[in-house]
Amino acid sequence: MRLTNKNEIRFTNSGSSNYTNIFIYTFIKQMRDFMKRILALALTSSVIFYASLAHANKTEKAVLAGGCFWCMESDFEKLAGVTDVISGFTGGKLKNPTYNGNHRGHYEAVEITYDPAIVSYKAILEHYWVNIDPFDAKGQFCDKGPSYLSAIFVANEQERKLAVQSKQAVSKQFPNKTVVTPILNTSTFYPIKGDESYHQDYYKNNPIRYNTYRWRCGRDNRLEEIWGDKASH
Repeated sequence: MRLTNKNEIRFTNSGSSNYTNIFIYTFIKQMRDFMKRILALALTSSVIFYASLAHANKTEKAVLAGGCFWCMESDFEKLAGVTDVISGFTGGKLKNPTYNGNHRGHYEAVEITYDPAIVSYKAILEHYWVNIDPFDAKGQFCDKGPSYLSAIFVANEQERKLAVQSKQAVSKQFPNKTVVTPILNTSTFYPIKGDESYHQDYYKNNPIRYNTYRWRCGRDNRLEEIWGDKASH
């Protein structure tokens, strides 16, 4: 810029320092405000992201007894929304029950992990009923004895309410029969493990033996007899 006289030069020089200070102050203030907005946006985005992630990864568990846990595991692992099924024992007072040892007082059962965004607890129960014989007071199919009895284990009042409603629906569907499947409070679930862990995913690891057992036990024939086309096997 070309200056025309000394007065202008003196005016410009005397004001330049103040102008520079004001510019720097304004710049710093704007940068602070900008960084605050960026930080707030980042924090908000993080909260939304982790909340969404937590919701996406949220799973629930259901514990059900329906006789042979090999079959229950097979029947539930094919249900959309179920992410894992573990075979084990529950319902008894004995700690650490074993299959080949003592499991007196316990039910053979499965612990089902599922995504409630895909499959509801109500749908889990509906799938359960059409895969058991709810009228057998001695066991399930060819397997007889206390450990093979059917049962629904509920963890809270909402589960109990849904379980009662589902049982009533089955009773209404079969008015001339008695649904003997009890609704019980959950207790410690003991997964089959150690030397007996071969029971987990048995139907996958031993398909010939599993299918032979299931056929000889008459499970599918009885399910079709009770439920007709609703039988899910």
